[in-house]
Amino acid sequence: MARWLRQVGLAGAGYLLGTLPTADLVTRWAGGPDLRDSGSGNPGAANAANVLGPAFGLVVLAGDIAKGAAAGRLGGALAGPAGAQVAATSAVVGHCYPVWSGFRGGKGVATSVGQVLSTFPAYFPFDLGVAVATSALPVWRQRAFAATSMASLTWVVGSIVWWRRQLWNGWGPAPTGALPLGSAISSAVIAHRFWTEQRRS
Repeated sequence: MARWLRQVGLAGAGYLLGTLPTADLVTRWAGGPDLRDSGSGNPGAANAANVLGPAFGLVVLAGDIAKGAAAGRLGGALAGPAGAQVAATSAVVGHCYPVWSGFRGGKGVATSVGQVLSTFPAYFPFDLGVAVATSALPVWRQRAFAATSMASLTWVVGSIVWWRRQLWNGWGPAPTGALPLGSAISSAVIAHRFWTEQRRS
C-alpha cells in the first residue's frame, strides 16, 4: 500500500511540475501577447519563437525540457525506475493538460525530451537523430503530426528493445517494463494533443 501511495504522490508531483507555465512566464517577461491567442495558438517553443523571437523560443524549449527531466529525476530518486516513469509521464500529461489553463496546454514534445533525458538517456542520440531527419526532409517538415508519430513509434520500439535486452542506459534507471509503458502513454497523450489541435484548425 505504501508503495502505491508513493507512486500516486509522484504522479501528482510530476503533473504539477508539468503544469508550470513556461511559455506564459516567458511571454510576460518578453511583454508579448498570449500565445494561445497568437500565431498557431499553441503555448509552446515553436509558437514562442514565431511570435516572440527565436531567443525566447529557446528559453521556452529549455524550460519545457527541464520540467520533464526534473520530474524523472525526482521520481527515480524516490522510487526507482517505476517512479521515474510515473513522474516523467505525468509531467508530459501536466504540460499538455494543465488544470490552471483550462486543460489547454502545449503539445508535450519538449517535455517528453526531458522524459527521455532522465529515464532513457541511452536512446537520446537516436531521438535526436529522428528529430533532425524529420525536420530536414520537406516531406516530414510539412507534416508535423506524421513526423512526431514517427519519433514516438521509434521511442516506444526502442524502449521495448532496451527493456527486453537489458541494454546499458547511461545515467538513467535500469530498463524495466515501466520504460515502454511510460513512452507509450506519453506518445498517446502527445498524439491526442496534435489530433485535437488539427481539429480546431
